[in-house]
Amino acid sequence: MLFQDRREAGRVLATALESFRDRPDVVILALPRGGVPVAYEVAHYLDLPLDIFIVRKLGVPGHEELAMGAIASGGTVVVNRSVVDELSISDAEIETVAKREKLEIERREREYRDGHPPMEVEGRTAILIDDGLATGASMRAAARALRPRARKVIVAVPVASQSTCNEFRAEVDEIICATTPQPFFAVGMFYRDFQQTSDEEVRTLLSQARGRSSWRAA
Repeated sequence: MLFQDRREAGRVLATALESFRDRPDVVILALPRGGVPVAYEVAHYLDLPLDIFIVRKLGVPGHEELAMGAIASGGTVVVNRSVVDELSISDAEIETVAKREKLEIERREREYRDGHPPMEVEGRTAILIDDGLATGASMRAAARALRPRARKVIVAVPVASQSTCNEFRAEVDEIICATTPQPFFAVGMFYRDFQQTSDEEVRTLLSQARGRSSWRAA
């Protein structure tokens, strides 16, 4: 399947999550930035509240494009042990990068939420959504950060590699991959429009979702 854009991918994914429609114990959590347009459509279709859960890649010092791990909201760090061992990266180097990215997470939390507190997840089912899964490092950090708090953690994506989808079965309560095409090289291969989601779009979609939730509550 080739999605037109992230919004269309979200509408397709929503049909695979029909059983969660309008459940008061369920919250949709998007991984910014690319996961937000996808999750917005899911939340809208299923009439569920939407929030973000921020994850940042931990780049190898001097080669930041190469991930040695990831850090999630709340400070949970997941390390890519094969990269760390191969490059002999010390714990001190990992900690330095993690501290820097934690500050960026906190900055984005303030910017995206516009003063609104994080949504309560304790005792609820949290559905984590991104625009796709390749290696899954960022999603894995998010899932592990939520496991001690949420009653259930579910990962849902429009597209993923079959191997990564299978690996997540041991990480979360449920994994939903709408499509698992072969061969799989990159998430962007399966979108006609895969341009970067802007900070402004993230803020706008979250604001619209909050407005809809307030109207329902009233």
